[in-house]
Amino acid sequence: MLENYLSEDMIKLQVKSGDWEEAVRCGGQLLVEGGVCEPRYVDAMVQAVRDLGPYMVLAPGIALAHARPEDGVLAVGMSLITLASPVEFGSEANDPVQLIISFGGVDKEKHIGMLQALSQFLVEEENQQLLKTAQSVEEILAAI
Repeated sequence: MLENYLSEDMIKLQVKSGDWEEAVRCGGQLLVEGGVCEPRYVDAMVQAVRDLGPYMVLAPGIALAHARPEDGVLAVGMSLITLASPVEFGSEANDPVQLIISFGGVDKEKHIGMLQALSQFLVEEENQQLLKTAQSVEEILAAI
């Protein structure tokens, strides 16, 4: 099911980013370019981290960037970026982050299937490692 949401143009590897905000914006820009959201949604994702802290850092090295549907989501979708150098979000348990998965949902329900598929994939430690260390987009696409 992930292959329905994560296409080649929604994945970018070894992104150079100076900090967590730049990294979130890069993942969000892929969502904008893919027609998943408006640019204001990217601003809302950044603001969510500022307001609520690093709650998006769900596992060691992995952040799940998102905001509320009313912040400019146009369709259900996700993007994935890996970072050339990991960044700190402020999560004691899970920093530094090297993989950011950004997503948008048009309401509180339609993206649940996508997130379930993602969590089923990420529950396997080897899949987390594959995403963090992939050398090509094709490698990720083959895995999902």
